[in-house]
Amino acid sequence: MFAAALISSSPCRTFSRNCVPKPSSFTLSRVLPPFAARFSVRSMADSALKKVQIQRDNTAFDAYVVGKEDAPGIVVLQEWWGVDLEIKNHALKISQLDSGFKALIPDLYRGKVGLDVAEAQHLMDGLDWQGAVKDIRASVNWLKANGSKKVGVTGFCMGGALSIASSVLVPEVDAVVAFYGVPSPELADPALAKAPVQAHFGELDNIVGFSDVTAAKALEEKLKASEIPYEMHIYPGNAHAFMNRSPEGIERRKGMGMPDEDEAAVQLAWSRFQSWMTRFLSS
Repeated sequence: MFAAALISSSPCRTFSRNCVPKPSSFTLSRVLPPFAARFSVRSMADSALKKVQIQRDNTAFDAYVVGKEDAPGIVVLQEWWGVDLEIKNHALKISQLDSGFKALIPDLYRGKVGLDVAEAQHLMDGLDWQGAVKDIRASVNWLKANGSKKVGVTGFCMGGALSIASSVLVPEVDAVVAFYGVPSPELADPALAKAPVQAHFGELDNIVGFSDVTAAKALEEKLKASEIPYEMHIYPGNAHAFMNRSPEGIERRKGMGMPDEDEAAVQLAWSRFQSWMTRFLSS
């Protein structure tokens, strides 16, 4: 969900576009109310997902794939929690859209999952962002080597920021849809994007400099400068992570002070997602 480490630095302990972005000691207690509940990571998608192993450089990582073998591929990137129930459900949803996609989730945390805010913060702080981009590129190329002629990338919060970064740093990507996340200038400059980008943000998102409306509008200016096709969508009355609709996800969001529930916005976002990916991934 939240990706403070992408946009904060040791001397700057508040969200700021001027910070030198690197993993830091910033804690989410400054923007979130107390939240101590631990959630099960059970997912209805578990039985549908097939585990594969992907090689890159001198390492390998697990990934989870679902969908028809020869369908257009979409790499689905996790929130700060890791490969949990929400990202699995998102991947399953994508594979079941009318257009027909093959979804693949790379495990950026190498099997670790944060079950509460402190754990998720710790995992995110320890992420090698450049290594994550390499994982994304390897995932895109795996899909292209295994039946998908074209491949897009999507992600949520931390994964949303990495999705936009992939439009800059991964030349094999054919299209991107990013949900509520902007990469740090150190990681990637969206003005240099080479793949079409569709972006989704909540009007009430309060993660300043990362996924609030000001950050979204700044991203739009960058995308405009890139001269690639792009769309920017801001959803009135919605806060961060509004796409998370599992019962556990809804409860978790409420515990974080985000009680909004807008099923119409979620369905509209999925419709826009499908149209964008179909447009750019169709053979």
